Amino acid sequence: MASEIELVDIQAGYGRAAPVLRGLSVSVEPGTIVCLVGPNGAGKSTVLKVASGLLKPRSGRILVGGVDVTGQGPQQMLAAGVAHVLQGHSVFREMTVAENVLLGGYTIRDKAVVAERTAFVRDLFPVVADRWRTLAGLLSGGQQKQVEFARSLMVDPKVVLLDEPSMGLDPKATSTVFEQVVRMRDAGTAVLLVEQNARRALQTADLGCVLDLGRVHISGPAAQLLADPQLGELYLGGRPAEPTATGGAAAPDVATPGG
Repeated sequence: MASEIELVDIQAGYGRAAPVLRGLSVSVEPGTIVCLVGPNGAGKSTVLKVASGLLKPRSGRILVGGVDVTGQGPQQMLAAGVAHVLQGHSVFREMTVAENVLLGGYTIRDKAVVAERTAFVRDLFPVVADRWRTLAGLLSGGQQKQVEFARSLMVDPKVVLLDEPSMGLDPKATSTVFEQVVRMRDAGTAVLLVEQNARRALQTADLGCVLDLGRVHISGPAAQLLADPQLGELYLGGRPAEPTATGGAAAPDVATPGG
């Protein structure tokens, strides 16, 4: 089975500056959450911009479902099945939750499909259904992020790219947001995640990729990366998490700078 999205030997950068990504390769398989972590300037957010068509690579290939889509822009990438939830909040505050979510399906001409996708996201994100007629600007930061998630799923994407979804959120809202990321994955959407809170993100992810100097330095099961003391010291802000009674990692919320 083909990866939902695969970046192969990507070189990319901004203007005439030296490339930010230098031969980066990463893939997201169906039904998985892949988390990109690494120091500031490693190129994490740049990976998402390349993957969504916001930044064209200088070289390399981008495959979505096994189809080469290299060089296509954001609109074409969305049509191919790649949705991008940008860093920060992007809801329209003076519009209702319903209006914000339905914007995600503006390219869908079949009203029955729109109704089907609307029912799906309302069921997947209860706060969206509960606050359906509320102005989005009246919601908390964590609730607004769930509205953004719902909007991104209206086109039934193969993969959702999430850039720093916990930015600016308190610990309780952060936990809720990561729970919703898992719900998206469990509902059939693969996720490529960049997150400043590296330990929390790896607790949520299936696979982790550590970026350094514009390429993947090491990759593997997220739990394995969390437990590696050397990686913890270099990239995750300290010692690895202590195992919990259930076998999971109970890590403190340690943030690393974005990149």
